Amino acid sequence: MSDKGNLGHREITCFKAYDVRGELGKNLDADVAYRIGRAFAQARGAKRVVVGRDSRETSPELAAALIEGLTDGGADVLDLGLAGTEEVYFHTGFHDTDGGIEVTASHNPINYNGMKIVGRGSAPLDPATELPPIVELAASGVFAPAEKGSVTDFSHARAEYAKAMADFVDVSVLKPMKIVVNAGNGTAGPTFDAIAAELEKRGAPLTFVRMHHNVDSSFPNGIPNPLLPENQPVTVEKVKAEDADLGVAWDGDFDRCFFFDENGRFIPGEYIVGLLGAAFLEKSPGEKIVHDPRVIMNTRAMIEEAGGEAVVSKTGHAFIKRKMRDVGAIYGGEMSAHHYFRDFYYCDSGMIPWLLMIELLSRKGQTLAELLEERMRLYPSSGETNYHIDDPDAAIARLIAKYEPQAESRDDLDGVSLDFGTWRFNLRKSNTEPVVRLNLESDGDAALVREKQAELAALLQA
Repeated sequence: MSDKGNLGHREITCFKAYDVRGELGKNLDADVAYRIGRAFAQARGAKRVVVGRDSRETSPELAAALIEGLTDGGADVLDLGLAGTEEVYFHTGFHDTDGGIEVTASHNPINYNGMKIVGRGSAPLDPATELPPIVELAASGVFAPAEKGSVTDFSHARAEYAKAMADFVDVSVLKPMKIVVNAGNGTAGPTFDAIAAELEKRGAPLTFVRMHHNVDSSFPNGIPNPLLPENQPVTVEKVKAEDADLGVAWDGDFDRCFFFDENGRFIPGEYIVGLLGAAFLEKSPGEKIVHDPRVIMNTRAMIEEAGGEAVVSKTGHAFIKRKMRDVGAIYGGEMSAHHYFRDFYYCDSGMIPWLLMIELLSRKGQTLAELLEERMRLYPSSGETNYHIDDPDAAIARLIAKYEPQAESRDDLDGVSLDFGTWRFNLRKSNTEPVVRLNLESDGDAALVREKQAELAALLQA
């Protein structure tokens, strides 16, 4: 029986909308990790839980404390060791466990860490009903006695995950291709190697050029976040230098996947969502595709042209996954490079997208630039721009007051979106910092996008 039944009260402030994210030594440490594990086991009645961790220096210590809490709470733990978030999702669903927890801070600064938590079937926990009991119990520090659970080294299970990933692509149609892959010294490297080995075993005619591939907790090339413009040039230059057919990069826990075309150009995520959505609809006509509301014109057009039904969801993995389950969508995507799949427990994966992409390029006999050049011309977008503003609410109110009278429609699903027919914008404020995020797009008028972005930026920062 556990002798840590009463740890005393401690305020727990590292839970965000649907995940744990905290600053080390301030609101996240081994004690908090233990409490979360113990509370998860007790509040969920969990008997078997999958645990993985990313490559950060503090992740092994936090994972060990989390596992101790889970086992003291009576749960048996399947310990993946170093693994990506999606490996936790996969094994939670594949082995029918009561939940899964990945210790990761994804792309956050080096002094942060966190956890991504799912329940049975890798379903996200409801932030209104399922997370609060865990938070309250962890804060109280008063736990019921339980028979100590066991820990099983489950690192060998990567082989079954790699086979499941390779099953997403029809190797027989693949054409010879050279692909630059940038793991950013994060968690992706070893997992990618397992998938690449499985593809080679199946005869895939692929050549991979690996960069920043070794796992290094000091992140010598910076925190892996390919969405930041300053982090893109290294992959751009490598694609050009290698005369590669495609470039792929991942964030720290590789649940996001970013693409560079054969010219080294970074492809914004919303165009990939439309492309993958249309590819699914070619094989499965009439299916539903879920997307986020920030940049929508190209995505909706491609889905409708392919005979599918576009369904909008609030931004964020818990919301997208819930919406996909509600409507039975085959695929969902966010402009932030999260891609979700019905055949992957409705979860996001950073490995499935590039596998689907190489099959799509092979089937079409076209390059990524050829597939998207016209789409990017038809529906130019600004990309998400962050503005640091002392009073975000006042800034947003200024914009709404000026532009809403001219708008054809307004949508408050996620921040505020105003649609003017030939162009639209979405404006959201950050939950955690004084930042306003602006996305702007138009129907075929790149000059209008630039003009309106400058106009809105000036008013935001007035």
